[in-house]
Amino acid sequence: MIRSFARLAAAGALAFCGLMTGPASATNGYIANGYGGGSKGMAGAGVAVPTGVLGMAQNPATGYSIGNMAGFCLTTFAPDRSVTVSPGGPLTAGTFKSRNSVFLIPCGGVNWKLNDRSTLGVFMFGNGGMNTEYDTNFYAGLGAGSAPLGVNLEQAFIGINYAWRANDRLTLGVAPIIAIQRFSATGLEAFAGMSIDGGNVTNRGDDWASGVGLNIGLLYEASDEWTIGAAYRSKINMGRFDKYAGLFAGGGEFDVPAVATLGAAYTPATNPQWTFTAEYQRIFYGDIPSIANPNAPPQGPLGADNGIGFGWDDMDVFRIGAIYRLDDRWTLRGGLSYATQVFDASGTVMNALTPATPQLHASIGASYKINANWGFTVSYTHAFDKSLTGSNPALTGVAQPVEVRMDQHEIAAGFTYRW
Repeated sequence: MIRSFARLAAAGALAFCGLMTGPASATNGYIANGYGGGSKGMAGAGVAVPTGVLGMAQNPATGYSIGNMAGFCLTTFAPDRSVTVSPGGPLTAGTFKSRNSVFLIPCGGVNWKLNDRSTLGVFMFGNGGMNTEYDTNFYAGLGAGSAPLGVNLEQAFIGINYAWRANDRLTLGVAPIIAIQRFSATGLEAFAGMSIDGGNVTNRGDDWASGVGLNIGLLYEASDEWTIGAAYRSKINMGRFDKYAGLFAGGGEFDVPAVATLGAAYTPATNPQWTFTAEYQRIFYGDIPSIANPNAPPQGPLGADNGIGFGWDDMDVFRIGAIYRLDDRWTLRGGLSYATQVFDASGTVMNALTPATPQLHASIGASYKINANWGFTVSYTHAFDKSLTGSNPALTGVAQPVEVRMDQHEIAAGFTYRW
């Protein structure tokens, strides 16, 4: 019953959020780098600073601080990803650029004040970033391969957020998370012979899976100047992708990794127009076998528990951000974030399908108070171009170099309504 409800509810979120067309936003691996325009204007920071309705996706305890508020946003996301294969092996040599370079993604939520100590909210957010579609199948030389070549993973989440003001300094928050994901792969015929279930590796259309997780957080006002924030979103055990049981480890398992974030914010008493924030986040990709299992060399066939994965490691993300309250109407933001490399050079052959290379994000943003109720927020984020070159003789037979690269542009704009 819970799984059925999860699929129905999150399917609505998937359609609403526009994730039917591709990745969700500027990404660390495939986890979004912040949620909502306020957070995105600070390169994803927000665990210790309330940033609006979508900020509850980062720290559910911030729901109390934002009070009665609704928000709607539209993100224009433009990733540029390509693969360059050097001559000297079975892979087709050349430079290949992925299609689908612009995506429009709506998002939103609402939060209500229940009483003097608690609030209740509902919000929707997404992850993406594992999306490629190449006109040329450069894997075809390994055995066979149709075109186009690529994969598409989309994840949507609904959070039901409760925040409680425990005392004058401490706020706690909890948000059950309903998740649904959709996946498809094309052109991977060359890998069917490496699988325990070769008929369920590629070209099987869309497959769906759902699950339920939990996000918890706290916001502690240590003094009039300092605030500490912490949040943890649990690993979400998702149903299997049965149509791709021969591709992903564990017979089609693809769970959502846990995410832990710790941060602090400082608002100087002598100049309260400014707030500075810094945070550390860890994304536990290493706990998801289908994405973390090694491929150079492989430990087992595709689809097995120890089957070929993408070789991703846990990712550490470091962020700094600033808020400047220019006057009663304008609020300005800026931020930087840096993430550790999620896979090494030996993983480039497999990660041509998922070239999650960007590590450095820079953002600017602003909010404008139109009147006592309405406001407008906009932000721009750039994920700087990052390339990685390596080879995997265990898969290709020879050390044929493959370079993967990506950069990203993102504009998020939205309206807020307070009452």
